[in-house]
Amino acid sequence: MTGPEQVEPTQAELWRTAGRALLSRLIAELAYEELLVPTTHTTTHATTPAAAPPTAAPPPLAVGRGTSAHYRIECGPAAYTFRARRGTFGTWWPAAATLRRGGEPADDPVRFLLDAQALLGWSGDVLADVVREVTATQRADVEILRGALPAARLAGLSHLELEGRQAGHPCLAANKGRLGFGVADAACYAPESGVPFRLRWVAAEPGLGLLVTQAGLTPSDLYDRELSAATRAEFTAALTAALIRGGRAGGTNAADADALAARYVWLPVHPWQWENVVTTLFAGELATGALVDLGEAPDRYLPLQSVRTVANIDTVGGRDVKLALMIRNTLVWRGMSAEDAKAGPVVSSWLTSVARQDPQLRAMGVIPLPEVAGATVAHPAFDSLADAPYRLHELLGVLWREPVTAFLAPGERARTMAALLTIGSDGRALAAELVHRSGLTAAQWLAAFLHALLPPLLHYLYVYGVAFTPHGENVICVFDADDVPRRIAVKDFGADIDLVEGDFPQRAAIDGGASALCRHWPARMLAHSVLSAVFAGHFRYFSVVVEDHLGIAEPQFWAMVRDAVLDYQRAHPELADRFALIDLLAPSFDRVCLNREQLSGAGFHERAGRDAQFDVLHGMVANPLVATGTPGDRGPSGGEPSGDGEPLGDGR
Repeated sequence: MTGPEQVEPTQAELWRTAGRALLSRLIAELAYEELLVPTTHTTTHATTPAAAPPTAAPPPLAVGRGTSAHYRIECGPAAYTFRARRGTFGTWWPAAATLRRGGEPADDPVRFLLDAQALLGWSGDVLADVVREVTATQRADVEILRGALPAARLAGLSHLELEGRQAGHPCLAANKGRLGFGVADAACYAPESGVPFRLRWVAAEPGLGLLVTQAGLTPSDLYDRELSAATRAEFTAALTAALIRGGRAGGTNAADADALAARYVWLPVHPWQWENVVTTLFAGELATGALVDLGEAPDRYLPLQSVRTVANIDTVGGRDVKLALMIRNTLVWRGMSAEDAKAGPVVSSWLTSVARQDPQLRAMGVIPLPEVAGATVAHPAFDSLADAPYRLHELLGVLWREPVTAFLAPGERARTMAALLTIGSDGRALAAELVHRSGLTAAQWLAAFLHALLPPLLHYLYVYGVAFTPHGENVICVFDADDVPRRIAVKDFGADIDLVEGDFPQRAAIDGGASALCRHWPARMLAHSVLSAVFAGHFRYFSVVVEDHLGIAEPQFWAMVRDAVLDYQRAHPELADRFALIDLLAPSFDRVCLNREQLSGAGFHERAGRDAQFDVLHGMVANPLVATGTPGDRGPSGGEPSGDGEPLGDGR
């Protein structure tokens, strides 16, 4: 006997469901960044992105969500009302089902933005740009809803399969804008579509193309790993024929053509980039043979959450490929700069060398995923215009990165840290299913997770002054056969590694020239690599999943996080000066405002430099590690430790 037949939701129902969730997220994140402040009264204070004075009063120390209250936002044309709870970091948690516009159910985020334009202080061109991103995000969210799976099935997916089931960057309301993609493009190349595709390859003459590899890796070795012998022979023949045909090698002299072909730089191109950018903007180079179309390689790839990074699904051990893609997604255009292509292999060599040579990092099992090679092709015209928008300097390039699967032991499996925020179609969290499969209590499983995650990040930061960008997609959790988290892999080194200013002898001893390729910031700023990227950027949401689905109250979770930090500090009293310098136990810290940055308007996104400044900051947030601590509980950097927790991982 079967149960009642399940009726699939209509497109209109999916659109409204996605819109209601997006409207809730939009209000929550704009309120968190104080672009607007809902109130229980009839007025609402707002600040514009350009006028953002820091909050004068220190933020309240509060951990966990308070009681639900009724709020309203007066938008001029209409008032929006809803119930919400205030949580850790002052986060807003609206109940989406309670959202009303003028008393009617509200599920239209674009209508809200139009209503709130004066309140937000956005000009028409800025608002139009935001509407584009929000609408595209809502459409992508519909596809994710359509393909949603229950938690038990999510837990059985591979790392790559799970990539297409995730909701995107939690801090950014419009987190799937992908401006430049049309509907057909998204169906072919978005992670939620799950459609494999092939890459085209081109070859650039030596004066135009640049290839940088790790020491000991020759171009031939690189191409042998990426292409079969038959494909290499086919591409070589196509290149030689093109050079002879174009007269670039002494007419029909095959020997000269072969010699010149050997000096060309080969690299893959995303099919969207080929069709929409390369064939037009490099038309002259393609016509003259400075850039040669080699054809399509047979291996198929699937996109990761970043869209432009793709994973090989046909060749075992095939490298991940990070490609130039001139779409604007979240904060930036997703091109590939020559600086990133040059830095990736050098910085990767250094970080992996540190992991091999440092006995503590070896014991932690941390995996820096190396970017073994990078290549870019310069555009002769745009590269002569220093103040041209940065996206025009990043038109054609690639980084090759070793996949996490190459480092897994038998029985291990990988999932991004971002995946731990995923809620199944049955309303159950993926994390809850993993805890169930592990056979551990929720507290034991969380202790294992924190023990895998925090010590390697802290060790790199305190000992070497190295700050990763460890948001949910850049950290990959490695689970054992019982789905217990045991260690982590970290990625994105060409663009996302920063160094603490000052004297770090351990760093200088094995630098290898890498530090010259990284940005250097004051210690206070790079404390954000943990405070903002991990605590406010991921744990702000994960702590709610933990309470609602694992039964561990938020204050208890944050106490466990604090204990993990203190355990590391107590084990390394010789680093007390570093703990004070890079203070993770300060009562409060700057609020990083990614939405203020992203939603600054199209003019901001046409700037000449992609990463000239630090993240946009506004106001302060209270540190939950302090709120859950006791007076004097600051380890070696701030008085006597309280001794109220055993080191995580003991006895395992």
